[in-house]
Amino acid sequence: MDVTRRKLLKLAGLGALGLTAGKYAKVFANDAFTETTLSEIGTGKRWAMVVDVRKCLVKEDCRECINACHITHNVPNIGNTKDEIKWIWKEDFENVFSDQENHYLKENLKDKRIPIFCNHCDNPPCVRVCPTQATWKREEDGIVMMDWHRCIGCRYCIVACPYGSRSFNWQDPRPFIDNINSEFPTRSKGVVEKCTFCEKRLAEGKQPACVEACKEKALVFGNLNDQNSEVRKLLKENFSLRRKPGLGTEPEIYYLV
Repeated sequence: MDVTRRKLLKLAGLGALGLTAGKYAKVFANDAFTETTLSEIGTGKRWAMVVDVRKCLVKEDCRECINACHITHNVPNIGNTKDEIKWIWKEDFENVFSDQENHYLKENLKDKRIPIFCNHCDNPPCVRVCPTQATWKREEDGIVMMDWHRCIGCRYCIVACPYGSRSFNWQDPRPFIDNINSEFPTRSKGVVEKCTFCEKRLAEGKQPACVEACKEKALVFGNLNDQNSEVRKLLKENFSLRRKPGLGTEPEIYYLV
């Protein structure tokens, strides 16, 4: 069993407060912490996004979520696909789920464009290959983060990501930002960037900018480890897809179709 030093210290602290032996046994009984034990320890958020494709396609040309995200995070509009920087973008369903074999499902969604993001994988290959730890997975909630000051531009993470979710700044992005949002840092030439699940807004108790902007309520964000969260209810009651699940990355963006 892989138990980190921090988790052991938390368990020890709870033991000092009189945690019963039964609860200790439950924590160590399985290789992975269950929702119950995570709740008892006081940690265990796992942020995830549910995209209801049915609602999203009500207005197929809508870009409200993309615009809100890119304005909030100073994502530049370079003007060409070769150098494009994107945190949220749209692609044809068939390209997004190229490994799906349900031809009737494809027919229903043929030529439909759906939004895609960084998947904030539970097992992110980008993190493993980064030589400077400029990208890492947050222990407290699973968000795959970026530190642009530590990024050396090697682009290993871009190669490792099977979802094409990272962009590289081949030039200074600042001249391509119409109105710079002073509350969020701009990046520089030679660094990688991507969606960070609006971690700054989450710290302020807000929803991600894309979720807040979606008038159709097609984007739902929440804690997978909370059985009563809306994301859990949606996943329980609807059929969902994840991108390339066979790779073992465990993406945390779910699509309802």
